[in-house]
Amino acid sequence: MNNTPNHGQPPKSPSPAASTASTAPPTSTAVARHAGVSRATVSYVLNGLAAGRVSAATQDKVRAAAEELGYVPHAAARSLRSGSSGIVLIAVPADTVPAFGPLFASFLAGFQTELQSYGYTGVLHGASTGTSALETARTWAELRPAVVMALFGSPLTEQSVALLRRAGTSAVLSYGPPPAPGAHGIAMDHEEAGAVAAAHLLSAGRRAIGVVTPTEPGLEMFSGPRLAGVRAAAAAFPGARVEPLPLDHTEESAAELASRWGRLGLDSTFAYNDEYAMLLMRALQDAGVDIPGETAVVGADDLLLGRLLRPRLTSVRLELPTPAEVAALVDRLIREPETEPVVHFGSSARIVERESSR
Repeated sequence: MNNTPNHGQPPKSPSPAASTASTAPPTSTAVARHAGVSRATVSYVLNGLAAGRVSAATQDKVRAAAEELGYVPHAAARSLRSGSSGIVLIAVPADTVPAFGPLFASFLAGFQTELQSYGYTGVLHGASTGTSALETARTWAELRPAVVMALFGSPLTEQSVALLRRAGTSAVLSYGPPPAPGAHGIAMDHEEAGAVAAAHLLSAGRRAIGVVTPTEPGLEMFSGPRLAGVRAAAAAFPGARVEPLPLDHTEESAAELASRWGRLGLDSTFAYNDEYAMLLMRALQDAGVDIPGETAVVGADDLLLGRLLRPRLTSVRLELPTPAEVAALVDRLIREPETEPVVHFGSSARIVERESSR
């Protein structure tokens, strides 16, 4: 017996929000009952398998019932039935996502749009750098992705690739670093980018080259090879000097470096990318350093913003596969999961010369 006094007030009815929260989502059984058909018919229609099995009128009836009830297919359940989903998991180390800049954002947007044209959904997943490759792969496998595309150093090993394949993933694709055994690859030659930049500066008579290397975590895998490329090119020129220049992505760090420029004795610099190049160039100009008279500046990625500066920024353009080409490869690997793992695309680099290095 409830002895709690209510002071003559009628009992409160549940709020609309509480009622909505407690209502179970509609099921395919409810759709079948509402449309007056079997669950199998609902499954055929809503999974795109109705052609030749279900009349057009019945298909319309099922879709109308699903829309009226607000029914949405359960992706996890569908994955369990088929062994895979329509998800293309795009894995990037979580602590490096903000550092990739507009070039990565542009590729990602285009790639996800292209995937949609094939009926797939691209899902960006920030992979934690604090867990092992095998633990990370288990997390990915729980989503039953059709393909995992690991960008820019997300952890992959032979064991983690094998785990994903056993879990039903059609293919594992590594974008950037050399692929682990069992994974397909898309290569990016960052050493070539550094060599191309250095060759341009050396051919113009520059012999003391500073190389901007970001201090942000996770970018060493790109900046290291680019620095190595500059050093390899400079080795062919007696007396040439290469000076690494660690730089935070802040105005304060760039101003501090610019204040020391005269003591460094550098006549040119190759920055990790255009953003770092523009950051340093502005700081050098503020410090009274003439560009390109005293110091030539070269960036990388050939961003539009670099062309709006004065002097316009010379840049190394990496020729990479387009989002459409990568999406087409993903679709083929899903349809042909036994395709032998190889490196499918390479990259090339070329200098786009402008006033900042003349």
